[in-house]
Amino acid sequence: MAIDPSSPAEFILGVDLDGVVADHTFRFREIMAELRGVDPETMPLERSWDFGEWGIEPDEYAHFHRIAVMEHDMFATMRVIDGAAEALWRLSDAGVWIRIITHRLYTHWGHAKAIADTANWLDTHRIPYRDLCFLGKKPQVEADAYIDDAPHNIEQLRAAGNTVITFEQPYNRDIEGLRAVNWREVEAIVTGLAAQHVGQFEAQLPGIDAGSDRLTRNRD
Repeated sequence: MAIDPSSPAEFILGVDLDGVVADHTFRFREIMAELRGVDPETMPLERSWDFGEWGIEPDEYAHFHRIAVMEHDMFATMRVIDGAAEALWRLSDAGVWIRIITHRLYTHWGHAKAIADTANWLDTHRIPYRDLCFLGKKPQVEADAYIDDAPHNIEQLRAAGNTVITFEQPYNRDIEGLRAVNWREVEAIVTGLAAQHVGQFEAQLPGIDAGSDRLTRNRD
């Protein structure tokens, strides 16, 4: 029987990608270092939202980001943030509806590549999801809770009355309220929220059949 995400018995988690599941800062730094011909260590990972520590001017970011996406396959080559895939599998297996929500279509004339690279990356790293949404204004998407790292998204979502988990990054530490510093904490928070929403919720224990390995096991 098909699962109805609008049912009160379903808990929908809106999950951002960059800075939450995919390590955007690390991969973008690698590409910028290659473009500049410098050691990546000259650009700190502890950076502000506008990358000012890297010497990127506000009007330069879009230019460099387009090069990273279109010429260096950034969306296809980011590493996964530790614990994200395993935690999402446990939550998904327990009944959480995973809705990926990302704003990756800001590269003009590069939408086809952005979408294809994102879908391929999710498959390659076995990230579970039931919906994949590309849009900038996240309050337009219905979810019972969200996890995001971008200060403006968090503020907009909360202003609209949504429950938002701030996934800690250097550029959002001044934001108060619900937050997680890693995916173990995310899983614990979502488990609690889902239990409140549906009345009963039993998540798998960390380390017990994470789910992401089942594709490999099924091929053996």
